[in-house]
Amino acid sequence: MPELMRSMVARMRVLIGNRRHARRYRRGVHFSVSIFDPKLSREQLEHAPYLEGDTSDLSASGLGLVVPAIRINDRYLTATDQKLHLLLELPSGTIEMRVAPVRYEQLEREGAASGYLIGVRIADLSDDDRARFEDYLRQLS
Repeated sequence: MPELMRSMVARMRVLIGNRRHARRYRRGVHFSVSIFDPKLSREQLEHAPYLEGDTSDLSASGLGLVVPAIRINDRYLTATDQKLHLLLELPSGTIEMRVAPVRYEQLEREGAASGYLIGVRIADLSDDDRARFEDYLRQLS
């Protein structure tokens, strides 16, 4: 049943309009994502299991992530109060951010599942990485 509701909400956004305020840019930027655990050291976090994918869109406040699976090992990427560690590969170099999932939907291609779209809100980003990210978004305008 939750999948049906998510699908209905996604379709309503198309029909009624989008309530998002930040301008979205449709760009496929490669990334890797892992589950953030504040107890892990920096080195442990760098060696944590991860998924790779490409963004569907980007904005100053969030991103759309396309991933092949909704779990890493036995942990759901979209669990309540989950934080994710995201490495985004921009032309100027990789930036690191902590993001929080806000929605997801299963993607389908010709009847076969082809992954998931996870909408995430940027929760934490260093000042240097934020400046580089916003500069990249300005270049997309």
